[in-house]
Amino acid sequence: DAYTRRRPNLLARNSIRQAMAAYFAQAGFVEVETPILQISPGLEPHLQAFATELMAPDGAESRLFLHTSPEFAMKKLLAAGEPRLFQFARVFRNGERAATHHPEFTMLEWYRANQSYLSLIDDCEALIRAASQAAARPLLRYGTRTCDPMLPFQRLCVSDAFVQFAGIATDPWPGRDGLAEAASKTGVRIAPDDTADDIFFKIFLELVEPNLGVGRACVLMDYPVHMAALSRPKADKPHLAERFEVYMCGLELANAFGELTDADEQARRFAADMEMKFAIYGERYPIDPGFLAAVGKLPDCAGIALGFDRLVMLVTGAAHIEDVLWLPVARSGTIKP
Repeated sequence: DAYTRRRPNLLARNSIRQAMAAYFAQAGFVEVETPILQISPGLEPHLQAFATELMAPDGAESRLFLHTSPEFAMKKLLAAGEPRLFQFARVFRNGERAATHHPEFTMLEWYRANQSYLSLIDDCEALIRAASQAAARPLLRYGTRTCDPMLPFQRLCVSDAFVQFAGIATDPWPGRDGLAEAASKTGVRIAPDDTADDIFFKIFLELVEPNLGVGRACVLMDYPVHMAALSRPKADKPHLAERFEVYMCGLELANAFGELTDADEQARRFAADMEMKFAIYGERYPIDPGFLAAVGKLPDCAGIALGFDRLVMLVTGAAHIEDVLWLPVARSGTIKP
């Protein structure tokens, strides 16, 4: 049956988690557990959260959300003085269910105070190698693509990736018209109401992403600064962000930032993101004032989120995320072990 078929993957999952936890312990990290229920679930415009009602003993109700990431809570601990912390967090994203997406999944997130975001690349190399060795799988696989985790990780700028795989220059930023013209030449279909970023990501998903991390892992870095999310601008190239993503076998595995520590700038970005969310989806999520207060108290720090289930998929060669979950979220009220 389905459970028997996936049980070897689940045993590998346990071994991988133990090996990764051992790495953090050896490196002086503290494992933390933060609340899943949050005032603000995460403010990326295109993420949809699960909402719930918190009932107080006196009957008063308030709206809370299941977090889409533990980032806000973990940064509060960073601001409180915890220098190195990690968490295997259960996170929730509504409207996401596909081969590499699940409405409830496990995110491994960790932070280093007083260190560059580039130090997180070394963590990723060590963790992914530890995962491969723990499961005795020397070659990672997704579909027909393979990746050798023991090879040095490639470091590739976003602009170089677009030139190499799409023949499109993105630095300096070409704007909507430039991207639309370039997309038409490559055969990528766009819509009249697509923004510049929409076109960028359509080109990326069709022409660039499938080629990343094939043979060896790829660290995609130097995103345009307006795609900085919660990261800060690069000191030497302020039009670019201190951000990178890790790709293996054409699959995004991790997203890292040199963290923004300017609370006013963070508030401005959140407001702009919620305006975009309202324009597209007709709703806004609240901004947590406690988080903004914490941002202003952060030390120089770097943080990263890694999709743990996706890593287990790559190590075991599983084709679907549900093949590495002990039990998937039920469909239509029916639980199938």
